Amino acid sequence: MSITRTALPLVLVTSVLTGCSGLQKTDWPTCAAVGGVVGAGLGAIESATWAGWGTLIGAGTGAAYCWVHGDGDEDGDGVFDSRDKCPGTPPGTKVDADGCPIKVEAPVVEAPAVVEHETIVVRDLLFSFDSAKLDPADEAKLDDVATRLKNEAPNAKLTVTGHTDSVGSDKYNQKLSERRAQAVADYLVRSGIPASSIVSVNGAGESQPVADNATKDGRAMNRRVEIQIDR
Repeated sequence: MSITRTALPLVLVTSVLTGCSGLQKTDWPTCAAVGGVVGAGLGAIESATWAGWGTLIGAGTGAAYCWVHGDGDEDGDGVFDSRDKCPGTPPGTKVDADGCPIKVEAPVVEAPAVVEHETIVVRDLLFSFDSAKLDPADEAKLDDVATRLKNEAPNAKLTVTGHTDSVGSDKYNQKLSERRAQAVADYLVRSGIPASSIVSVNGAGESQPVADNATKDGRAMNRRVEIQIDR
């Protein structure tokens, strides 16, 4: 047998199988047809009798090889078509092991908890002696409070309460705390807080200390105006 006669079948078989390896598993009929033609040709090289057997053997070999090795990734998602349950995935889409797009759940944004009751404590208001008049430094502090109330609690109900230290009589401090609470409430209204939002203005005098009145620092802590916010 000549070298050409021996080598030619090998070359043809290799060519068929290489071509089939680039096809899809669903293309096995095509592989079978091509394999049958090549098989018939190979059989005919030997004899006319072998042409029929070559057709059957070539067709079976081509179809089997295509089924086993012929697999591709038509949509380019990295999952072979034979197990891609979601063919045609758009380019760049992240997929799971089945080739289906990975569902990305939108982050749950929780609304901040609303504090129903809150108290703003304004300390170190520099009222003059026996006066409920606010000076520019006091007004600057209250401007910040008014801005916060307008932004954070526009519909809240406000209670303004004045407090004093223990210097002076109880009666005097009670009246002074009421006057200073009213001064703060009036300024908040001038700053844009609706008068209807302020439901109560009162004084507690020296009856509710938060620090020791025996010290200067303690008395400063006790001189304060509290604004209770009810949302």
